Amino acid sequence: MQAEQIVPQRSSVYQIVTAKIIEQLQNGVAPWLKPWRAEAPCNLVTGKPYRGVNPFLLAPQGYGSRYWLTFNQANKLGGHVKKGEKSSIVTFWNIGEEKIATSADGVQRKSKPILLRYYNVFNVDQTEGIAEKLGLGKSGPRVADIEACERIVSEMPNKPAMAQHMQASYRASTDTVSMPAKTAFSNPEYYYSTLFHELIHSTGHQSRVGRDGIQHVESFGSESYSREELIAELGAAMLCGITGIIPATLTNSASYLQSWIEVLKGDSKLIVSAASAAQKAADYIKGGAL
Repeated sequence: MQAEQIVPQRSSVYQIVTAKIIEQLQNGVAPWLKPWRAEAPCNLVTGKPYRGVNPFLLAPQGYGSRYWLTFNQANKLGGHVKKGEKSSIVTFWNIGEEKIATSADGVQRKSKPILLRYYNVFNVDQTEGIAEKLGLGKSGPRVADIEACERIVSEMPNKPAMAQHMQASYRASTDTVSMPAKTAFSNPEYYYSTLFHELIHSTGHQSRVGRDGIQHVESFGSESYSREELIAELGAAMLCGITGIIPATLTNSASYLQSWIEVLKGDSKLIVSAASAAQKAADYIKGGAL
């Protein structure tokens, strides 16, 4: 049975992106829980890694190469996209020209329109005459780098207080991350993945990035609670991705997936805004660690 489509005609970019994430959830996997096979996806021509929501649109598709490019870029490199291949999308923020608006009370305010846009890309595996010419081999499977995990944690600027407890959590009132002992986890990957999740929460403290979902905590199941949890899951996945470790929360149960489907259906802007906040949080934690 074909997955339900939620995108109406003349869809906004937010709706298109959300529909693609929901499609992955409906196919039985949360894109932020699926281990990345290779290094973070990046554009072949510019060499810049994709950020925000884009890795979760591209990496889970399972191609062997981390490199992506547009149809025109493929042609300019002397290759071409294979017949019948379907493109993927990546988003970007389009910043318009500065405008001055005058309010009813005569006050002038400057503003720049910022709109979410997208363009189509193809993985190098979907092309011919490029990988061979540039000597691009297949990306090998990621190897967990526990030393990199420890380096990120130890070099995080303005770290919260740490305490040992039977449950992993972050308490904003005391700015404390609580964690079970490392030996309580089945392997170091699960320990650091869990710690990354809580450290992402801690970046919401006003002394760091600052987020309402942490500074004004609401009840379980509320809109702000769901957004903060999504930020923590996405941010932890970003840190797991760059260190090659597997996310600790490996459950892809039907109830888990359905809960996120319902949340995302209720707010088409959530996944984009949460991914943007998660990127800021991950960037803050990394500091100069890598």
